[in-house]
Amino acid sequence: MRVDVLALQRFYASSLGEAARRAAARRLAALWPHADGLDVLGVGYPTPYLDRFRAAARRVVVTMPAAQGVEPWPANGKVATTLSEEARLPFMDAVFDRVLLVHALEECDAVHAMLREVWRVMAPEGRLVVIASNRWSLWAQSDASPFGYGRPYSRTQLAALLGDSMFEPVVSARALYVPPWRRAAGAAEPFERVGELLWPAQGGLVLMEAVKRLYATTARSEGRVLLAKAPPRKRPETKGALPENNRDT
Repeated sequence: MRVDVLALQRFYASSLGEAARRAAARRLAALWPHADGLDVLGVGYPTPYLDRFRAAARRVVVTMPAAQGVEPWPANGKVATTLSEEARLPFMDAVFDRVLLVHALEECDAVHAMLREVWRVMAPEGRLVVIASNRWSLWAQSDASPFGYGRPYSRTQLAALLGDSMFEPVVSARALYVPPWRRAAGAAEPFERVGELLWPAQGGLVLMEAVKRLYATTARSEGRVLLAKAPPRKRPETKGALPENNRDT
């Protein structure tokens, strides 16, 4: 059973949730400094991270899983959220240039089916960012936040999952080094600075960016099988890069 949308709202309204949001948003901003003129989709519970894209993006919409529940977003303006089944997104093919998954994979019962749906609605050369709980962290072992529920991922596991779902992982990072204790939330910034230097594998979150692939190697062929024939559309390139942290297993 997924964490309820009301519990997610309470978490992000707390000091600990705000620390998590800031830590992940800083890394996300390095990956996607802007989304000018692009179509952006958020899946799971991504609304705390999407406000910064609304001003310049052509469209920003959100779909939340039925088992979780949905909230109206944004606070001002027309509602841009919808409720859907995890493996049946209510969008046309090849629509979105950017897709953000937050609180989406860890508690999903059909991860591959959901990622295939995400692949379907993404434009050629579209870019995906997953923010998931890091299995090596204290956050994955604690029930003080939604990141302690469901299945956490190592960077290796997440890369393999995306690769099996027709995505090409291109860069990854970790964030959220403050312990999952409310009394530590006030010192989140010092924890981030020190944690990145001394305990790079212990960040509570793993972020991974991947590109939609049009080709995949299958077990039945020695070469590559064309799965989509649409010509790639030219889109603004993502600027900036994120350094790799130390590898884990």
